[in-house]
Amino acid sequence: MSHPLKNDRYLKACLQQPVDRTPIWMMRQAGRYLPEYRQLRAEAGSFMDLCTNPELACEVTLQPLRRYPLDAAILFSDILTIPDAMGLGLYFTPGEGPAFHKPVRTKADVTALPIPDPNQELKYVTDAVATIRRELKGDVPLIGFSGSPWTLATYMVEGGTTKNFSEVKGMMYSDPAVMHQLLDKLADSIILYLNAQVESGAQALMIFDTWGGVLSPRDYQEFSLRYMQKIVDGLKRDHEGHKIPVTLFTKGGGAWLDIMAVTGCDCLGVDWTTDLADARAKVAGKVALQGNMDPSILYAEDDRIRDEVATILASYGKGSGHVFNLGHGIHQTVDPAKAGVFINSVHQLSKQYHS
Repeated sequence: MSHPLKNDRYLKACLQQPVDRTPIWMMRQAGRYLPEYRQLRAEAGSFMDLCTNPELACEVTLQPLRRYPLDAAILFSDILTIPDAMGLGLYFTPGEGPAFHKPVRTKADVTALPIPDPNQELKYVTDAVATIRRELKGDVPLIGFSGSPWTLATYMVEGGTTKNFSEVKGMMYSDPAVMHQLLDKLADSIILYLNAQVESGAQALMIFDTWGGVLSPRDYQEFSLRYMQKIVDGLKRDHEGHKIPVTLFTKGGGAWLDIMAVTGCDCLGVDWTTDLADARAKVAGKVALQGNMDPSILYAEDDRIRDEVATILASYGKGSGHVFNLGHGIHQTVDPAKAGVFINSVHQLSKQYHS
């Protein structure tokens, strides 16, 4: 039994329908900046122990909603669940971030990769989605998500985090056919994964293309956007009589918003390097926009935070189709009280833009 949704501002804004104020959620709103998260993670043992336990993943997802009047919840998970389910051996090293025991470097490596069954190898994710949806009791919608094929490929080929992308770009330039084979397999896996999240209760979807911005414009279209397009085409866009909005977010992708807007997605994420006025002109009403405050502003005084919120709201201007967010994830060293100032400022200052 699913509860009727009490607050659907986020879904409406994604679909450019009228709202009474601009909805807000924060990337990484469930996470390390919250003391209650750090305590739970310490008790759980590790980050992956949190992710793979549906009850704990639910608890982490709900923590920021108890603290702040946010307009959406986002599944607590990791973007590397799919490569992990492909058997690459995901592990985390303190201070270094994620890494894989078995990086993907050859055609044989790519050919050997299985396409994970979301109801088997990734059942902990779909179970978490179902648990969160039940516990939200219709308060706000639940966003499901995945990393983009290019972003997942970057981690898989590099074997972890990287500064110069030499392995993944090396494969892309020296053996593009193998890179396309890998990206195609990832797109197929992501379609299954996101559709399973919808079946389990996700009411909106987001694709994080964290590393699309490191590509040249031509390579971005060929190796990143093409596969996000394939995913958008393969997603379940209606479930139980409701539309499922899809947001694409390429960090550093401000120059390509116009070509992203014609993929058939509903909303585009914008980082802080692009003004929303320019972004809105570029997408010409085809999609909603999400963003786009620099997360570092949360280190500022309260008045400076409020001023920045006012500036961004004015930059987008009147009308629906804006989901307020940070331009990337909240930093782990931010004081949670500053996030509260940010969220309350959006609530107070955005009403004038909706009549």
